[in-house]
Amino acid sequence: MTYTFPDFFFWGAATSSYQIEGAIAAEGRKPSVWDRFAATPGRVLNGDTGAIACDHYHRFREDVTLMADLGIRHYRFSIAWPRVIPDGRGAVNEAGVDFYRRLVDCLEEHGITPYATLFHWDSPQALEDRYGSWRSREMAQDFAEYVAAVVERLGDRISHWITLNEIACFTHLGYGVGQIPPHAPGTVVATPKDVWQTSHHALLGHGLACQAIRAASPIPCAVALVDNYAVTVPLAETPEHITAAQVAFHTAWANGGILFPALTGAYSPLLLEKLGADAPDIQDGDLQTICQPLDVLGLNVYSGSYVRAADNADGFETLPFPASYPRLHMPWLWVVPDALYWGVRHVSEVLGHRQLSIWVTENGCAVEDVLTEQGEVLDCDRILYLRQHLQAAHRAVSEGYPLGGYFVWSLLDNFEWAWGHDRRFGLTYVDFDTQQRIPKASARWYAECIRQNRVV
Repeated sequence: MTYTFPDFFFWGAATSSYQIEGAIAAEGRKPSVWDRFAATPGRVLNGDTGAIACDHYHRFREDVTLMADLGIRHYRFSIAWPRVIPDGRGAVNEAGVDFYRRLVDCLEEHGITPYATLFHWDSPQALEDRYGSWRSREMAQDFAEYVAAVVERLGDRISHWITLNEIACFTHLGYGVGQIPPHAPGTVVATPKDVWQTSHHALLGHGLACQAIRAASPIPCAVALVDNYAVTVPLAETPEHITAAQVAFHTAWANGGILFPALTGAYSPLLLEKLGADAPDIQDGDLQTICQPLDVLGLNVYSGSYVRAADNADGFETLPFPASYPRLHMPWLWVVPDALYWGVRHVSEVLGHRQLSIWVTENGCAVEDVLTEQGEVLDCDRILYLRQHLQAAHRAVSEGYPLGGYFVWSLLDNFEWAWGHDRRFGLTYVDFDTQQRIPKASARWYAECIRQNRVV
């Protein structure tokens, strides 16, 4: 079978500001919660920080040229809030904005379309100190004002905007009940309700940001939300197991409290029943603000879980992975390629959004890359992973689901959050001591997929 994509399908690459930019004190930038978190002993593996990362702030032209050489014509990046408004609210740092002007102009020179994520976890430390970041409803309004400032200044250059990246990660993994959580700001809270309140405030921020983008943009633009939902995959594609996977989708991780309200205007009733008193407080008008019309939904897909029908109160059972099941170089990175197809399908069938355009905004894997004596990285394991996921993407497109594009994660090895520089997701090997960039075998393979518009 030839896995050729239709002409409308686009191929891209993705990064995020704190993971690649470095230059954490350059030209007026002030600390983010990740600067504080990474500087705290014991929080990040090997004591790594994003202080330099890939030094993209100074080397962006090299990185854009690298993309162009690979044939990548669509680039998803993020804008650092503490670079643009260092105190989180108030004065705009025009020098910080100018960096993104230079970046976007360079992309245009190389024929690469920019897709800007307005928040990829690096919130201003000043707002954490002021009112506890996402624990406060104030954060949603401050975020919307930051968004308006960015779009007013860059909206003549950028027509694809993403409000927030992976709400569940910076809330449910950033706030821990009775214990220090693995992500910044690393805040200990008293109850699960406190955690759900943070993701509710983030949803408010998303809704207000959608309104701010559309009000501020000087040109027609597309507005998206990116979610790393939990994908429930039927153990076998039979009616009873498919139904079980669809029901399980409501309460898998944070789906029912993030994707559902964003797309339907209501928390999943199955989730609310499960949460009981731990459900967040929802004020009048919140859900109308949260459920803004979207032009695109971005889905970050890395893994999934298998579900089967069961004779129990839930009607389904989520299955554990056997000891021998394939997993790549992260504890959670089980190889479940069908998750990409079923994730897209669930949006259409479970959430009822059959016409909503979808992009896969992240898909990739960490593997144990080795630089050979010949100066190569022969990451055939990454190629295997990506090939299987792209075949699942092709299935979704061929069955008529509205999947229009794909961003591989990531262009570069980077600062991988609490794993520091130890885990490598890039198509390009980065020597963090010398900042040398070395395209891996997967980069050349991906370039050929782009050239032929098919999975090779």
